Amino acid sequence: MKRTMIATSAAALIAGLTTATAVFAGEEDELVIDGETLVTKAPAPEGSPFSEVISGWRFRSDETQALQMDDFDNPGMIYVDQGLDLWEAADGSEGKSCADCHGDIAGFAGLRAAMPKWSEELGTLATMEELINYSRTEHMGAEPWKWESNEMLSMTAAIGLQSRGMPVDVATDGPAETWWEKGREIYYTRFGQLDFSCANCHEDNYGNMLRADHLSQGQINGFPVYRLKWGGLGSIDRRFKGCVEDTRGVPFAVGSDEMKALELYVASRGTGLVIETPSVRQ
Repeated sequence: MKRTMIATSAAALIAGLTTATAVFAGEEDELVIDGETLVTKAPAPEGSPFSEVISGWRFRSDETQALQMDDFDNPGMIYVDQGLDLWEAADGSEGKSCADCHGDIAGFAGLRAAMPKWSEELGTLATMEELINYSRTEHMGAEPWKWESNEMLSMTAAIGLQSRGMPVDVATDGPAETWWEKGREIYYTRFGQLDFSCANCHEDNYGNMLRADHLSQGQINGFPVYRLKWGGLGSIDRRFKGCVEDTRGVPFAVGSDEMKALELYVASRGTGLVIETPSVRQ
């Protein structure tokens, strides 16, 4: 009986996805922040399953779109301000701040656009969070921050903002290639009792409505993102975790190799778009 109920639930969900009418933001809608027009639709990269890549901003309501278009209204900017304060604050046994070694945070322009990336120092594919904690422990003598802590989210938002408007540019060759391939495998693997893969929603059904949610392509160029549903900022791993839980599956651990591989693959699918950090989503 339980197996029948699960199958029925999955079938009903699929029916709701495939019969809904696709609805997109107006063709003339543009994301303009401080006079700069950000690319929210572009030709897809070679090998992409899409003909064009589309920012998640275009799938949101007019009200949510408007929040991201004004830095004074964007609730994610509160975290950016906190991150800028942390950048200047000394911490750890060395009594150093980020600014003491790196100078102006603006020097990190372009970093978010290239993340995650292979790190020779760490000997692994590294996320922004890992690079920050490496600097804290190795150079500042400070305790690492938890992945979803206010401090970590604020710092990733502040660093990410420096790349806003810059094109996504992740490397998928060299030592990163095996990670990208692993990420692609995970993306197309079905998980949970509903037997869904990432592609079932974000490739096969983007543009359709799932209950009250307008399915996007699942692009991650705006992370960390302020979600109205969360009432706060959240990382890429938090969003991946939530997606797997929506399939009634067991998610990978935050910061795990699986999460990093998936982040690289999904980031590469957004080539042609630009960084929007911090974005606003429903």
